[in-house]
Amino acid sequence: MRRTDREITDLNKIIEIIENNQCCRLGFIDHRSVYIVPLNYGYIYNDKHIFYFHGAKVGKKIDLIKQNNHVGFEIDNNHQLIEGKTPCQYSMKYQSIIGNGSIELIEENEEKKLGLQLIMKNVAGKEVTFNDQMVSSVAVMKLVVDTLSCKEHM
Repeated sequence: MRRTDREITDLNKIIEIIENNQCCRLGFIDHRSVYIVPLNYGYIYNDKHIFYFHGAKVGKKIDLIKQNNHVGFEIDNNHQLIEGKTPCQYSMKYQSIIGNGSIELIEENEEKKLGLQLIMKNVAGKEVTFNDQMVSSVAVMKLVVDTLSCKEHM
């Protein structure tokens, strides 16, 4: 990281930033290009950062996971313009997290329910339950983070 003065290494601060966001952009390898998709997520820390996503059971995202389960991800927020006297003195306040990891399709119902519950908690702020019919109608994906870096300029 070039700007180490903006690097966040405190685990609690990183978790706070993740928990105060709702959209994570996943980058998939698609032959010689990158396919990026924004997704709502659920999150849990269990000695590793773990994200859960949901979506349709078929489609490009699912196909790409089956081809190559290594992905990049990005989260950012708290954008605010810092005005300068000249154009080169303008800047932005922000928080951002980028990283890489492995994503997999979850088949086991109890873990799918957990993932969906975490997503609803993060996005809607609600504790909810899912029955087996609801769970079977969607794909649930789990991203286990291998590397992560966090920056802020506030």
